[in-house]
Amino acid sequence: MPEKEPLMHGKVTVVTGTTSGIGEVTARALAQAGATVVMVCRSAEKGAAVQAAIREETGNPNIELVLADFESLASVRQAAAEIESRWPRLDVLVNNAGAIQTARTTTKDGIETTFQVNHLSPFLLTSLLLPRLRQSAPSRIVNVASRAHLRGGFDIDDLESKKSYQGFVVYSRSKLCNVLFTYELARRLEGTGVTANCLHPGVIASGFGHNRPGLFRLGVRLAAPFMWSPEKGARTSIYLATSPELANVTGKYFDDDTTEKRSSRLSYDRDLQSRLWEISEHMTGLASRAAE
Repeated sequence: MPEKEPLMHGKVTVVTGTTSGIGEVTARALAQAGATVVMVCRSAEKGAAVQAAIREETGNPNIELVLADFESLASVRQAAAEIESRWPRLDVLVNNAGAIQTARTTTKDGIETTFQVNHLSPFLLTSLLLPRLRQSAPSRIVNVASRAHLRGGFDIDDLESKKSYQGFVVYSRSKLCNVLFTYELARRLEGTGVTANCLHPGVIASGFGHNRPGLFRLGVRLAAPFMWSPEKGARTSIYLATSPELANVTGKYFDDDTTEKRSSRLSYDRDLQSRLWEISEHMTGLASRAAE
């Protein structure tokens, strides 16, 4: 009998934040499954090293690199344009990149950093790649959120945390944005063959937060022995990106494993989902572009 083709043979996948942690593991797993993997990352040097390692470990030569700095909306636009120009199809987009800050900072666009990196830039990248995803349907969008979205309130009029700033609270709000965005996106994509789901990967022992100063970095290091490995944390992203049984599943939240769970009560607020979408369109310039 002829050998069975790998599960993702012939499919093109885009994964953001691939130089460490669950992003790197996800990219490797997709490569092992036979996919073309487009690694979207900020550092050319780190990206090239991971790219070479995945090619060697998997024997899959179709591991490509696209640079994007999520602290720059112009850079995200350039990355989306490059992806569209180089690949005529797109089967899976995994929005994995994320950040957490201990103090309020702003990006090159003058926007609070955590909100832009964790929500606005993935929102923009996804929106710009939607025509290609629709064209390639059936296709999938996987958003890496966090159980942290369950914590705290949500002020739609202060998305940039100008009134007060606590690093983990701001991070949690950005993760709630991921869930709200996923649900609104899934509803807007109904009937197109493009699915959108989100997940909590677990508390992962990776490079996340290690570049933060002082007590935050110390806390991450002390907690590391009690955290999941990136390999275990990535399995939900991989499952959502590849499992045949999820072909028609959309607008759902998965927690820690391959099980669908309920997200926070607030995340199901349709008015909030819609308002966040409209604000995000305005802040990324997509609203003015649509009006042209």
